Amino acid sequence: MACIPDAERGVQVDSKEMRKRLSCRLPAQPASGAGAIDLDQENTMGSTVTFKRPDGQQLSGYLAQPAQPGPAPGVVVIQEWWGLNDQIRGVADRLAHAGYLALVPDLYRGKKTVEEEEAHHLMTALNFADAATQDVRGAVQYLKTRAAQVGAVGFCMGGALTLLAAVNVPELDAAVTWYGCPPLEYIDAGKIRIPLQGHWATQDEHFKPEQIEGLAAKLAQAGVQHDFHHYLARHAFGNEQAVGEGRIASTQYDPVWAQRAWDRTFTFFGRHLR
Repeated sequence: MACIPDAERGVQVDSKEMRKRLSCRLPAQPASGAGAIDLDQENTMGSTVTFKRPDGQQLSGYLAQPAQPGPAPGVVVIQEWWGLNDQIRGVADRLAHAGYLALVPDLYRGKKTVEEEEAHHLMTALNFADAATQDVRGAVQYLKTRAAQVGAVGFCMGGALTLLAAVNVPELDAAVTWYGCPPLEYIDAGKIRIPLQGHWATQDEHFKPEQIEGLAAKLAQAGVQHDFHHYLARHAFGNEQAVGEGRIASTQYDPVWAQRAWDRTFTFFGRHLR
């Protein structure tokens, strides 16, 4: 298996194994009906921006800004495997409504899908080391030009990238992962200097409790400040589209647990970014 090296950070990520273990099964179709939220792009409160990665390449993203003018902390939002879609824009808008400057880097370069097979194909083509150390870091550096403190939050695939960014992006001030974790051998916990929060589903078939227990033990051994919460829920319990007949069987949106996790996320960011 070929590994992807990152010369600057010395990151080694076995991309084939990473993608195999991150093959989340999220909702294949946008849901409608009870519990669904309309996230029509026309109703969003942000716009497309372009910023530079550390290597000088340009990347676009969705930037949602608070309605109130003035200084605001920043948060990089990292997508699920569907791409930069309306659901993840809605997450950025939610943060903007709460007073954060939220940026979603477009990891797929304009591509997105509602089909499970195509989502797997897009994730398979993603260079995880490059995404964490260049795309996400570039987004953090962009927000740092406008905000004194910048955090990151990611979901599923994005949650795994959030943890990789915690290791490899020195400009980050705090990070939150929702039901997403890379293989533990890719987390050099000794390099993490920021507080972490995690939201995990006890019935998750893709990121099993044993893996999360191993992550917590690894962080504790390295003295990393971490705040993990576990919910009697299935994978993607925070994704409003994981409802109804269109959802993938191993996923299920839970509005009660999702709200609890968001409350904790905002409390965590309020403590560490404001």
